[in-house]
Amino acid sequence: MADTTDNILAKLPARLKEARVLKGYSLAALAAASGVSRSMLSQIERGESSPTIATLLHMARALELEFSVLMDEVAVPVQIEVLRARDTPLIENLGAGCRMRVLSPTDKTGQDEVYELLFEAGGVLHRSPYEKGASAHLTIIEGTADVSSGEGVERLLPGDTARYAADVQHRVASVEGSVRAFLVIKVP
Repeated sequence: MADTTDNILAKLPARLKEARVLKGYSLAALAAASGVSRSMLSQIERGESSPTIATLLHMARALELEFSVLMDEVAVPVQIEVLRARDTPLIENLGAGCRMRVLSPTDKTGQDEVYELLFEAGGVLHRSPYEKGASAHLTIIEGTADVSSGEGVERLLPGDTARYAADVQHRVASVEGSVRAFLVIKVP
C-alpha cells in the first residue's frame, strides 16, 4: 500500500500539470477557477509542496475531473472533441448561394465564432453588425471573393486574409465561380 501511495504522490505533480494544460488553463486561470493561489499551484506542479485533500478537490473541480482520476494509477484521459462533417450545423439564410458551416462550439455563440464559408458561383453573404468592437478574419482557401466592411471593399485571392470591422454592415461575395473560405469573428 505504501508503495502505491508513494507512486501516486510522485506522479501527482505531473498529472496535475498535464490536466491543466489539456484544459487550456494557465496557472493564473486555474488559480482563478479553483481559488488556489497561483504560487501554490506552481509549487504543487514542481513537487515542492504537497496539496491538502481540500486543495486537490478545488483543483479537480476547476479542471472538471473526478477526484479519483487524479489519484488513480492511470494517466489523465486525453480529451479530443471531434465534430464530424455530417454533424456540422449549417446556416443557409444569410444571403444567396452561401452556406456557413459552424465550426465553433454552438454553446459559445456570441464569443469567438469560427465558420467555413461555401459559396456557389455568384453567392453572397450579408451580415448585420455584431456588437461594438467585433472584428472579422476571413481567409480565402479556394476561389476569388470581394469583401466589404462599412465603406471599404477589397478583392481576395486564394491564401489572402482580410481583417475588418464586424461591428458594421459587412458582406462577402463570390467573384468567379465557387469560393471556400474560413471566417473567424472575434467578439470583445
